[in-house]
Amino acid sequence: MRRRIWGRVVALALLSVAVTVPAEASSPAVERPVPLEQLFDNTAVSDDARPGEADFDGSGGSLSAQDLAAAGWTPGRSLTVQGARLTWPRRAAGEPDNVRADGQSVRVSGRGDALAFLVAGTGGGGDAGAGVVRYANGSRSSYRLTAPDWRRGPLATKAVALPHVNTPSGQLAEKARLYVVTVPLARGREVSSVELPRNNDLHVFALSVRADTRGWTGSWAASTSGYTAAGPWTDRTLRLVVHTSAGGPRVRIRLDNTFAAAPVRIGSATVAVQASGASPRSAPVPLSFRGAAGTEIPAGAQAFSDPLTFDVPADTNLLVSFHLPGTVTAAPVHSMALQQSYVSGPGDHAADAAPDAYTSTITNWPLLTGVDVGGGPGSVVLLGDSITDGDKSTLNANRRWPNVLAARLLNQSVVPHYGVLNHGISANRVVTDRYPGDGVSTDTGGVSSLHRFDRDVLAQTSARTAVVFQGINDVRWGASAEQVVTGLREIADRAHARGLRVLAATIVPCEGEARCTVAVDAQRSAVNSWIRSSSTFDGVLDFDAVLRDPARPARMLPVYDSGDHLHPGDAGLAALAESVDLRLL
Repeated sequence: MRRRIWGRVVALALLSVAVTVPAEASSPAVERPVPLEQLFDNTAVSDDARPGEADFDGSGGSLSAQDLAAAGWTPGRSLTVQGARLTWPRRAAGEPDNVRADGQSVRVSGRGDALAFLVAGTGGGGDAGAGVVRYANGSRSSYRLTAPDWRRGPLATKAVALPHVNTPSGQLAEKARLYVVTVPLARGREVSSVELPRNNDLHVFALSVRADTRGWTGSWAASTSGYTAAGPWTDRTLRLVVHTSAGGPRVRIRLDNTFAAAPVRIGSATVAVQASGASPRSAPVPLSFRGAAGTEIPAGAQAFSDPLTFDVPADTNLLVSFHLPGTVTAAPVHSMALQQSYVSGPGDHAADAAPDAYTSTITNWPLLTGVDVGGGPGSVVLLGDSITDGDKSTLNANRRWPNVLAARLLNQSVVPHYGVLNHGISANRVVTDRYPGDGVSTDTGGVSSLHRFDRDVLAQTSARTAVVFQGINDVRWGASAEQVVTGLREIADRAHARGLRVLAATIVPCEGEARCTVAVDAQRSAVNSWIRSSSTFDGVLDFDAVLRDPARPARMLPVYDSGDHLHPGDAGLAALAESVDLRLL
């Protein structure tokens, strides 16, 4: 069993790519770099009526142009995935549209934290290879890129999945996958070119530098925990209530169409400070998207609104409203908002200063995944499960431990007033997916931390430190301490490879809950022993020591227990936040 799990974790690790090591020595002479499209030597996309015009994998298999169009991935379309802007090749079906990696030198420019590749492999497994990034100052850095297989790779990490595979003998009802994979860059240096790996089964459709998010601090965030049935909403406006951590003089929002199979249309959007309920303190202010009032978000992609001059108070509820002009029957959601939000009757009511149109309520956050504010020192990302998500805390009261931590940061002068981004998902695990990562599902436990780490930590606005507080759901459902430790170690390695600090929190006790048996507690204690003694992390938050009953260390102190013996109540969550040494952040 151990060998099988280890192999699985290694397979997951392929998505994390390798550490970049900058080299100051001047690069040797290489071929003159050219734009990627000038190097296209393979055809991946065919028209359904002419499948023989493409051969992506060497066996006649190809992507359906009709499926891509239905997902919003049309020729020349700009797509933002994991914060990186990429362009789907401006090529018609049957024309060369990707590069088989063979050491080609590609002209790329920009400064940022990562290089993003839109890729897929055709070798049957993860197709990998090493490449080189060259910088304008003559230095270079190495990277390792792995492209998951287009027919067998994990659906939990794909950028988009298409419903068919075209073959010369007919169309197969089989998922075709495309992936966005990022590798680290030397911060602050201007990229001048990229040398691709040498592996002809590794196909590159696009690449770009993911720009730094300097000038922005993440103030609020939520992870997409699943893709569930919604509404159905036709010509409705959502008015979502979110609570800021840091404040600032400008604002932008992020909408994610994660896990979707079709585009979603946003008709208009606004932001306002909440007075009460669906009532704003003053008239909502319109947001724009690349200069337009609304936007269409392709399947699997995201949209950032344009910067807006707007005074965002710290530690305050905002109303983010957006109109859905079409019909939405399913949507990516964060299911446990613990906050009442609002849905209007028919019409675009994003700009309404009165609450009258908002006639129904929801307690999840569809589509909205982030609110950023101008300026500030950057953000701390909290990667967790239901305890971080706030399960059993008071509804509409913002008493999750991340909220209390954010308030502590605002009311001190020892460290900067970092934003706090809550990426807890109820029922989430370190090494196993709860939501399968594709299709409409009632399970909103999310994909594993290993599978969501790139999106929910590395791609977050101005992330500087990650706090990992997970593992109880793994051991409660049969994972061994060794498996959890292996996953946590991988998370730390991937964070450090991108220059992030990473802290680990020990797992809190849960004796009395049905699944928290003596055997489970032994596994929990073993994970905690490793966290406390390991040099893997930049610091440890001993949450177990904070909440446990000294007389019975396997259980939570009753004063901190919500009553279910697994989740702390408001007092316990506050105790966790109050115990954090802010200097570790």
